[in-house]
Amino acid sequence: MGTLTALDPHVAISPAILYFGTPVSLLSTVDEDGRANLAPNSSVWWLGQTAVVGVAARSQTGRNLVATGEVVINLPSTTEVDAVDRLALTTGRAPVSPRKAAAGYRHVADKFAEAGVRPLASETVTPPRVAELPVHLEGRVTAIHPLGGAPSVDDASILAVEVGVTRVHVRESLRLPGHANRIDPLRWRPLLLSFQRFFGLGDEAHPSRLSTIDEEWYRG
Repeated sequence: MGTLTALDPHVAISPAILYFGTPVSLLSTVDEDGRANLAPNSSVWWLGQTAVVGVAARSQTGRNLVATGEVVINLPSTTEVDAVDRLALTTGRAPVSPRKAAAGYRHVADKFAEAGVRPLASETVTPPRVAELPVHLEGRVTAIHPLGGAPSVDDASILAVEVGVTRVHVRESLRLPGHANRIDPLRWRPLLLSFQRFFGLGDEAHPSRLSTIDEEWYRG
């Protein structure tokens, strides 16, 4: 172990992004007039029945979350990566900001058509789900936190949005046999982003002691 440390020492760096490997989602939202937007996102994590989503405050998604407070977090597997990638470098806001335009972004009004997917009616919220994606989490905003030291949501450039999940839909093929409410992790292959590149899961790395606890224990 000491030899390995000497051959490959740690070094201090300052990366512009910290995406060491995070799940990809497509966020469905609507504006105050009911127009739907669909945007890729790779800043989301869960605790219990709450999702925390990081968004740019001035993006169309950020504005919609503040204005209407509803969202569907659509999760793709590696199979649907093309649909996600078609939305890269697109924005629902017009006009496109100079900064985004310089990076190659363009305005797209119908993101569902651009991605080649179909809207599917949700059951508890207004934004539509994405029919082709295998997992949908409907939810309502419960709190919005300005990040970066901004004094308020209006002043922030980045927001952390708490979403209470109100309904979960999954394809039947992903359910763990013999369990009504569990996902089979050997069948679910989420799409991940690591430093701007798409990856999927490999084989299970090691048996987990945590997996000996029944999932229902977490409902308490």
